[in-house]
Amino acid sequence: QVQLVESGGGSVQAGGSLRLSCAASGRWLNINAMGWHRQAPGKQRELVASITSAGTTNYADSVKGRFTISRDNAKTTVYLQMNSLKPEDTAVYYCYFLGVDLNLKWGQGTQVTVSS
Repeated sequence: QVQLVESGGGSVQAGGSLRLSCAASGRWLNINAMGWHRQAPGKQRELVASITSAGTTNYADSVKGRFTISRDNAKTTVYLQMNSLKPEDTAVYYCYFLGVDLNLKWGQGTQVTVSS
């Protein structure tokens, strides 16, 4: 019942910015949280940022102060503004939807590449 459309990503120089978007759709959306994980080659997938249905945000320590997660008025589209990007931010970023039933839905992923 839930579909995710993920967009954004690309290749930027260190210090640059990108904005990721993830739109959730469905006849009835019972959202617990949405956000992004990322996975770099040879590394575990890690939580980057999340926002709950109540608006509470959470960030990985490595991105805190540089990334900002937000949502639209309908609370079904989330955005990840990524500033001051570093080469270590290079990864595939996967949007996720966590329903109130605790089931996860993943977006298709988008590549973020930051060059020095």
